[in-house]
Amino acid sequence: MADSQNTTATFVETDPSIHQCWSCGDMRAAQFCGACGKVQPPMPCDYFNFFGLPRELNLDVAKLEREFYVMSRKLHPDVYARSTGREQSWSLEASSLLNDAYRTLRDPIARTEYLLKLEGVHIEEQSKSATEQARVTGETKKQFVPPDLLEEVFELNMQLEEARMNNTMGENDAGLIRQLQQTKAHLEEKLNQLGDELKRAWDDWDALVRRRLIGPTDRSRVFARMVDVLNRRTYIRNLVRDVNEVLGI
Repeated sequence: MADSQNTTATFVETDPSIHQCWSCGDMRAAQFCGACGKVQPPMPCDYFNFFGLPRELNLDVAKLEREFYVMSRKLHPDVYARSTGREQSWSLEASSLLNDAYRTLRDPIARTEYLLKLEGVHIEEQSKSATEQARVTGETKKQFVPPDLLEEVFELNMQLEEARMNNTMGENDAGLIRQLQQTKAHLEEKLNQLGDELKRAWDDWDALVRRRLIGPTDRSRVFARMVDVLNRRTYIRNLVRDVNEVLGI
């Protein structure tokens, strides 16, 4: 329920990419005109709007894929090879945006991160690339460690160091390898649980979007849950990666 003490709210707007066709004047034109088929000049819009979708996270990926292929055929630059230079340029730009939008929206994690970015929510970078950048710049990388994993991570790091030393010396500790395999299975199960938790946060967000008027308290609450899940997921995924590297997987 929205905070009754704060009237500020986010209104979910309609698709701003819908405009009048430059060629025939039809008012239902988006990336291309449904009436005359002409490609349209680029209009500012996010990936959701590009596909004519609300900013909801539960997407029908199969339907998204079908729409992607339909739009790919209509926007492909080869279709406009004999058109004017500006139409060729528009189709090239639209095709590039289409590919970026599809790659992002079809991936559940990328889709969630993209929505958060659109809504101005910052996520701390936990990736391996961030670690490498911290080493180069000398900056301290912010590290999020799930509280429930503190003890387990301490033990795991010791096991990883021992396994790396064994690998360097060409030694094989079957018991240690078995422990690492068990830890990996446990971490992968946690990743599955986090996927379910993220899906529940999606459901809450989508319900708010359908109400069209999103109170700041509800918005902050659901985004905080998403960020927490994503941070925990990235950290655990990195642990799994480290175990795989030591095991040679």
